[in-house]
Amino acid sequence: MMRIEDLKNKPIAVLGYGQEGEAVAKYLIKHRLEPVLFDQRPWDKWPKKKQEVIKKLGINFIFGPDCFKELAGFEVAFRSPGIPLSHPDLLNWPNLMFTSQTKWFFEHCPAKIIGVTGTKGKGTTSALIYQILLTNNYSLPTNVYFTGNIGKDQPLDFLDDLKSEDWVIYELSSFQLQDLTKSPHIAVVLMTTSEHLDYHKDNEEYQQAKNSITMFQTNNDFAIINADYPASVKIGEQGKGMKFYFSARKELERGCYIKDSQLIVIDVLGKNFQYPISNIQLRGRHNLENVSAAVSAGALLKIGGSVIQQAIDGFKGLEHRLEFVAEKQGIKFYNDSFSTTPETAIAAIKSFDETLIVILGGSKKNSDFRELGKTISRTKNIKALILIGQEALIIKRAILSFSSPPGEEGGEGGRTDADKTPLILESAKDMKDIFNQIKQIAAPGDIVLLSPACASFDMFKNYEDRGKQFKKLAADF
Repeated sequence: MMRIEDLKNKPIAVLGYGQEGEAVAKYLIKHRLEPVLFDQRPWDKWPKKKQEVIKKLGINFIFGPDCFKELAGFEVAFRSPGIPLSHPDLLNWPNLMFTSQTKWFFEHCPAKIIGVTGTKGKGTTSALIYQILLTNNYSLPTNVYFTGNIGKDQPLDFLDDLKSEDWVIYELSSFQLQDLTKSPHIAVVLMTTSEHLDYHKDNEEYQQAKNSITMFQTNNDFAIINADYPASVKIGEQGKGMKFYFSARKELERGCYIKDSQLIVIDVLGKNFQYPISNIQLRGRHNLENVSAAVSAGALLKIGGSVIQQAIDGFKGLEHRLEFVAEKQGIKFYNDSFSTTPETAIAAIKSFDETLIVILGGSKKNSDFRELGKTISRTKNIKALILIGQEALIIKRAILSFSSPPGEEGGEGGRTDADKTPLILESAKDMKDIFNQIKQIAAPGDIVLLSPACASFDMFKNYEDRGKQFKKLAADF
């Protein structure tokens, strides 16, 4: 394991200057090192305020599309998660030692880490575990830190302050897990399906990247695994950690499961308790999975059932994750802009019995929309669809393939009573256009659901921009 002292007098590169790259650069500078920044975005494309921030760091930088071709002579490179190890320009440097913020943190963290991964639900589950620990913390002489994509701080911001008795909840994507050689003390494996095939070469590589969350566990570690998804079970069963399962669909002999409107914990390190799910403020069965995972983590930490329930029942959810925004003229608006896969859109749609107007579409991620099309064609409470972005036509074809007679858009067996095509509206160019279409069709009692199933970059800066625009116009509806 390389120590900070081992980096003295070595040429160090920081690849990618986003949030993580900035945190890495500041950490290295704090330790009197002088890294060089590399980013493929040309210098003249950066906002002036950001250019000033970079200049004030007082270190050299090489920006532009071909910057990674300038790595000759460097010995160590801190890779940002958005830059794959398979990047062709990085393959030219076989003697360059790659690390990352997450890899460095895991290798040097004295505290115990609870790591959470999965295709979706990472942020919600991580936040729930954090809330449970905070609620219980009055009786613990420890500090609790929350990091990852939605954490309050970058991990290198507080690494030097950690003590062995502290806890760190770390939300982990496949990008961050890919090169780890150490697993968290408690690994949480949520729903895992296909995702990020625009980054990973195939589904096998994606799931292989996830394996690191449990692969290096010892007999003293624990894995909390979603029993309802074969890929999650396969990932969770790597390594030597003690396995505990959770399920929203079936009873378990040991672990946490949902039955008859009760959340039941049975024999999790001797913990046994149950309570009704009626007070949980999060909608959808997928969120019951997230709650079950968080409750399992609390039980492993020997936190009392009443404290866990207090934390869960008071949790209102995260911004852009099936977030209730407003009720206007009897119409309720829900912001699920963080939904960037068909699977999460399906989960959101299944969370409602009310009449739905669903906004779907965005930029390409090579997703398979067939299951989403099937779900939509067989969901009777969908009143209308507003299809947007690059993927609008692909999603439309997927829907029509299950709801049209043979010969029309590849109909599979023709129309049945269960297969119904809702009203489809297209051609909206921005969020104002979307809301103009909503005004034409929405009525009191309807739910307007933004759950795009796609990335946002064709029409919006990112999913947050998409969600914030939706929330603003919903509030003014």
